[in-house]
Amino acid sequence: MGYLKTAMLMAAMTALFMGVGYLIGGWGGAVIALLVAAGMNVFTWWNSDRMVLRMHGAQPVAPGDRMGLHALTADLARNAGLPEPRVYLIDTPQPNAFATGRNPEHAAVAVTSGLMRSLSREELAGVIAHELAHIRNHDTAIMTVTATFAGAISMLANFALFFGGSRERLGLVGTLLMMVLAPLAATLVQMAISRTREYAADKAGAEICGHPLWLASALEKIAMGAARIDNDAAERNPATAHMFIINPLHAHKRDNLFTTHPATENRIAALRTMAGQAPRAAGPRMATSRVPKVRRSGPKGPWS
Repeated sequence: MGYLKTAMLMAAMTALFMGVGYLIGGWGGAVIALLVAAGMNVFTWWNSDRMVLRMHGAQPVAPGDRMGLHALTADLARNAGLPEPRVYLIDTPQPNAFATGRNPEHAAVAVTSGLMRSLSREELAGVIAHELAHIRNHDTAIMTVTATFAGAISMLANFALFFGGSRERLGLVGTLLMMVLAPLAATLVQMAISRTREYAADKAGAEICGHPLWLASALEKIAMGAARIDNDAAERNPATAHMFIINPLHAHKRDNLFTTHPATENRIAALRTMAGQAPRAAGPRMATSRVPKVRRSGPKGPWS
């Protein structure tokens, strides 16, 4: 059902984009809009991992790192039946993580230094497994395409005011309404797709690591950290917020149309149900083994 819903939402996004193109230039405008969107998506899809990692100042983690992050990711990738992704560390105190890349063969997993300091090794495994699930489900490509569509629809809607075709079909008031409503509709569809894929990645991630409660406990800690610790790079690049395991910009108490992520409480409840536990307010106590604190190898050198 998750893939069917995603396909329907993607179809709605495509139809909305072509509709805006039609209102601007008729059927010719619809075709041109679709071709422009295709070109933008191909470029963004091909370069998405490099662009996003650069935005967040991610540094590569080499095999054999003293934190054991690379080895843990490799072990979980084998469990998931995936090629070993590249591993990156982001120097920010906010606990968080994301995956990026156009396909499993060109994927990367990035975690923050705050995440490494905050979680037990079991909780970290749950987070990495969640990100690997996004890679296996091709969510990284899906979300890149939807984000590009949303941006392109906003651009087209703004252009509409300067083209006579849209004013002839809709009038000035209708054109102004389209400038507001089309980007809003695109954003709502993008967020709905993101929420759908998060639930699916939670389920698949729990299966990859074998312990739903590891991920449930990690989500609880990450949500608390994200609510009180700023992520400056994410604030500068809010279009990447949907990629993170927890919204890095702000916290939400419930699912609604204007959130990029499902409510953390709902995700935790689903994982506890998956583990055979009834939902409860407090998180489970995890094993006491801790991931060593992260130290930099030099002022601007790579993490290792």
